Amino acid sequence: MELRKNPKIDLERKRSAFFNIGLAISLMLVISAFEWRFYGDGGLVDLGKIDEPFDELIDIPMTVQPPPPPPKIELPKIIAVEDDEEIEEDLEIDIDVEIDETDIFEDLIFEEPLSVEEVEETLIFVESMPKPIGGMSAFYKHVGKQMKYPNQARRMGVEGKVYVQFVIDKSGKLTEVHAIKGIGAGCDEEAVRVIKNSPDWSPGKQRGRPVKVRMILPITFKLG
Repeated sequence: MELRKNPKIDLERKRSAFFNIGLAISLMLVISAFEWRFYGDGGLVDLGKIDEPFDELIDIPMTVQPPPPPPKIELPKIIAVEDDEEIEEDLEIDIDVEIDETDIFEDLIFEEPLSVEEVEETLIFVESMPKPIGGMSAFYKHVGKQMKYPNQARRMGVEGKVYVQFVIDKSGKLTEVHAIKGIGAGCDEEAVRVIKNSPDWSPGKQRGRPVKVRMILPITFKLG
């Protein structure tokens, strides 16, 4: 009993076979395209056809410079100088001194008085300290009488002590007066002014001689 052929089924089979064949051909073409290599001349030059020698084609510049020539050394010139002429002359020396071996010479001693240089040194403590003429009470009375409270210090209510340093020289005068510690507001300047205008003191003495002595005196400013 023969089977009937179905044309629809045959068509599907043929279509599937053609598709597989076409796919295989496509893959083969792709693989062939990637594997194919082209070999050309590539601009190669046959060095065997060049007649000129190879060494003359490459010009290599010189990199090592020759050393500089050594400097010329000039030898000193030797000039002949004639010898000095000897002067023959008889010198007559007449010394009118009779010296005998038994004579004894004394050493010559030149004595010069030594000058004593006095050093002006300012001392702090001496045997006899300087004092105001009339005593310290009279000096403080003079300071209190001459002192004027500065208006600026009065308005600001400034009080305190001003330490004034000064030097009593050999004649008893007060010099080098300045405030070493103050309170400001015009009090320092007023204290220095009063001390400068103070009367002379009895100078200080060291070993019975007058010397310069430095002293520090506190002056109190206080509002009444």
